[in-house]
Amino acid sequence: MTEWHAVARLRDLQARKRTAVTVEDTTIALFWINGKVYALADTCIHEQRQLSKGAILFGKVICPGHQWKFDPETGEAEGQDRCTTTYPVHVDDDGTVSVSLEREAAAR
Repeated sequence: MTEWHAVARLRDLQARKRTAVTVEDTTIALFWINGKVYALADTCIHEQRQLSKGAILFGKVICPGHQWKFDPETGEAEGQDRCTTTYPVHVDDDGTVSVSLEREAAAR
C-alpha cells in the first residue's frame, strides 16, 4: 500500500512553479509544469546542485549548475544516459499535494 505524505498546497506551487520539500530525510523538488505537478530528487546527478533552484524551460527542469535538462515525467537527462529519481504525486480535491517515497525511476 502506498504511503502518501502531504507536502504542499497546489495554489502555492502554482504561484512559485517550484519548491523543495523534505520527507523522511529525503529532499524532493516539486514542479508545476504545464498544469501538472512533478516530483524529482532535488539533487542533480551531475553536479549535486539543487534542481529546485534551477529553471523551467520548454517543459524541462534546468539544473542551475551546468544546465542539464531533465524530463520531469521520467527524470531522464537530455543527451545523457542517466536519469534522476522521480516520485509519485497525488493532488487531492482540496489542493493538497502529496508524494510517496516509492521511487518511480531509480537514478542510474
